[in-house]
Amino acid sequence: MNYVLPHIDKLEPYKSGAMPKDHERAIRIHLNESPYPPSPEVLAALQHTPADILHCYPDPQCTELRQALADLYEVESSQVFCGNGSSELIGLLFRTLIGEQRRVAIPYPSFALYENVAASFQSEVIRMPTAEDFSIDIDQLLACNADAIVLVNPNAPTGLLLPASEVERLARGFDGLVVVDEAYMEFVETDESVIPLIRELPNLLVMRTFSKAYALCGGRVGYVLGNSSLISAFDKGRNSYHLNTLTQRLALAALKDQQYMKSSAAAVRQTRDAFSRQLAELGFTVFPSQTNFVLCTPPADSRLTAFEWTERLMEQEIYVRYFNADRLRDKLRISIGTNEQMDRVITQLKAILNHKE
Repeated sequence: MNYVLPHIDKLEPYKSGAMPKDHERAIRIHLNESPYPPSPEVLAALQHTPADILHCYPDPQCTELRQALADLYEVESSQVFCGNGSSELIGLLFRTLIGEQRRVAIPYPSFALYENVAASFQSEVIRMPTAEDFSIDIDQLLACNADAIVLVNPNAPTGLLLPASEVERLARGFDGLVVVDEAYMEFVETDESVIPLIRELPNLLVMRTFSKAYALCGGRVGYVLGNSSLISAFDKGRNSYHLNTLTQRLALAALKDQQYMKSSAAAVRQTRDAFSRQLAELGFTVFPSQTNFVLCTPPADSRLTAFEWTERLMEQEIYVRYFNADRLRDKLRISIGTNEQMDRVITQLKAILNHKE
């Protein structure tokens, strides 16, 4: 007898990038991790955390962290919810606000976890195709017959950014729920966040994470901002004690050092732009990115498929992301590391082009 629910039984699990065997030698530029450590404030908080916090339950409301985020974005703490990474927030989104048989429109391609979680909650996904250059048509989204729209901005895995004015036009013109995932917004050169709009638009939710610019992906903490009634639904649907005490303390410490975060993000942008130019010089087609990664198509005359490029790089302990998915099979997504790491990547790409090992 099969005890698994039928819709779960046929579901393909979300697939993350491969984990390197040699962690010391490997260049991990396939998971969009920060190439830099967290702020010294975070490391100090980690070192000075008393052991006795471990035998006490964490604050289930994440009161201090919520208030710190509310202060940063000049909203009320009731408009902020903190979760165990964006993955928990996405699960709560479908559990509490979208649910079974309701329709959610998502531009394609985008962050695949949304479609995976939607299937697990039996929500219907409407894939909204992007243009040939992967740009998103807001008018097309406004015309969709859906209960909710999910927009990742800047988008993953394309790296493309929609200006805040276009996202605002979507949120004001659509009657249903609009979810804007701004996981990579700290890497954008200008402020294109729509967080200020949550003060007046009751249908808008904005997701953020500490995993990228704050370099806390191992800590697993994300947050969502929106109307208090939407945030209260997340509170009702969450698990008890879902965000541990240590994570809350580390996130608070990270928030205190905004200058460090901004400096790290600026360094990533600088390396990203230089690396993109080098890729183009090698014959790669590079899509303009406003994130901590680039999406690119290898040179056609290399006679190697994108998957083969991935394998050749992996032989040298360089891990980049390959997606076996429509419109992405001929492309690579490459996260941005340090200048030294990206120099090594360029050297190896040149060697592959020259058919050298």
